[in-house]
Amino acid sequence: MPQPAPGRHLTRRLVQLYAGLVLYGVSMALMVRSSLGVMPWDVLHQGLSRQLGWSLGLVTAVVGAAVLLAWIPLRERPGLGTLSNVVVIGLAVDAALALLAAPTGLAGRVAFGVAGIVLNGVATAAYIGVHFGPGPRDGLMTGLVRRTGGPLGVIRTTIEVAVVATGWLLGGTLGIVTVLYALTIGPLVHVLLPRLTVATE
Repeated sequence: MPQPAPGRHLTRRLVQLYAGLVLYGVSMALMVRSSLGVMPWDVLHQGLSRQLGWSLGLVTAVVGAAVLLAWIPLRERPGLGTLSNVVVIGLAVDAALALLAAPTGLAGRVAFGVAGIVLNGVATAAYIGVHFGPGPRDGLMTGLVRRTGGPLGVIRTTIEVAVVATGWLLGGTLGIVTVLYALTIGPLVHVLLPRLTVATE
C-alpha cells in the first residue's frame, strides 16, 4: 500500500492543531455561558477576569504565558502547539463569547455545559494527537512530575485544587460542570485520542 506523502501528514497535523485549539476556546465559552461552572483552570481565569476587568481570553493568554515562564527552571521545552495554545485559545474564547448568547432555561444551560465538556474532550485529543507539544498547564504538571519524582495524580490534583480555590476566592464560577469536567475529561480523552492521533512521519 502506498504511504501518504510526508507533506500531507504535516498539513493534516497543522489543520488539526489549530482546529483543536479553536474548538477548545469554543468549549470554554459554552461552559461559561451555562453558568453552571467552568473547567478548573477557568475558575482562576474567570476570577482574575472579574477582578482585573480584562476579557476571559486575555486573562487565559496572560496566565498561559506566565505558566510558560515557570517551565524555565523545570527545563521543559515548548513546541509549536504550546505557543499556539497561548494565543489561539484566548482569541477563540473571546470570539465565541461574543457570538454565544446565554441560554435562558435550565435545560439550555445544561445542554451548553454538557456540550462544552464533550467538545473540550474532542479538542484536547485533537491538539495532543498531533504531537506539537503540550499546553502550558499540562507541561507544568509533567515538568513538576519529572523534576520532583512525585506521583502525577497527586501533583495534578494539587495544582488544580490550588487554582480552583484561588479562582473561587476571586469570584470564579465553581459548579456542577466543574465537577463533571474533572470526572469525565480523562475518560473522554482516553477514548478519543487514538482516533485523533496523527503520525509525525
